Amino acid sequence: MSLEIFILGTGGMMPLPNRSLTSVLVRREGDLFLFDSGEGTQISLRKLNLKWKKISGVFVSHTHADHVTGLPGIMMLTSQVERDEPLYITGPPKIREYVESSRKILDMFINYEIVIEEIREEKIVFETEELSIKAFPLHHSKPCMGYVLEEKMRPGVFHPERAEALGVPRGPLWSKLQRGEKVILADGRTVLPEEIMGPKRRGRKFSFVTDTAYVKTIAGYVKDSDLLICEGMFMEELADSAYEKKHLTAKQAAQIALEANVGRLGLIHYSPRYTERDLKALLREAKKIFPETFLTRDLQIINLPNT
Repeated sequence: MSLEIFILGTGGMMPLPNRSLTSVLVRREGDLFLFDSGEGTQISLRKLNLKWKKISGVFVSHTHADHVTGLPGIMMLTSQVERDEPLYITGPPKIREYVESSRKILDMFINYEIVIEEIREEKIVFETEELSIKAFPLHHSKPCMGYVLEEKMRPGVFHPERAEALGVPRGPLWSKLQRGEKVILADGRTVLPEEIMGPKRRGRKFSFVTDTAYVKTIAGYVKDSDLLICEGMFMEELADSAYEKKHLTAKQAAQIALEANVGRLGLIHYSPRYTERDLKALLREAKKIFPETFLTRDLQIINLPNT
């Protein structure tokens, strides 16, 4: 089962010719989840040929302009296609006012239900039988949230040779065992899933953190993520400015990744002051702390393999 992360924009504060504002989309099978929607999100979606009508939810970190200015366009774009399911929009206080005032002022034609939830504290904000998305508080100049998408425990590996040895015929009974159901054979014997399946496997975990000062609690929320996408807005020489503006340096993002034992760290939300050469220096600072760090790039696609 595929889990893909699409980097739609990597910039902070203002868009640049080759750097749209921060936005990340996660695709799991047919479901799409959008994290922030900075200016340029629609363009990136089209360049990557992503089916925006499949977006189940938009999860907004906070209501500074560089994280939400792409949202009205997404809402209007979605009205151009048939949609039966609601669009869920989650974010801290002011996200409802922003969405509703945008609809009113722009006189939007909306032909589907929009469900808005405002949050301040740690909370599960989206859940299905297979995954959950949890929000948790960050420390910025206004209420700001991070998000963790985590798959629930998955069935173990199916061993066909075990099924055949126990006399389970191929077909529907194999499917039942894979779903975790016991089966009764024609001769009356009962075969349990654990006789055929390997041990349950942990699901994959993706975390999104942007616009925050360094706080110890972040590592606990994103612990053991397969991939952490985290802002690294400044180099360490501007640590005082980062602290004042409640942003992270790349080195601090790497420290969070180290404390959280994540698999990989992707830096994002770069200051517009940084050229390509600067970004490479920023990466070097982070890699000294956490070697499995990389720079995210606009239109980059990252696959998280099954564990």
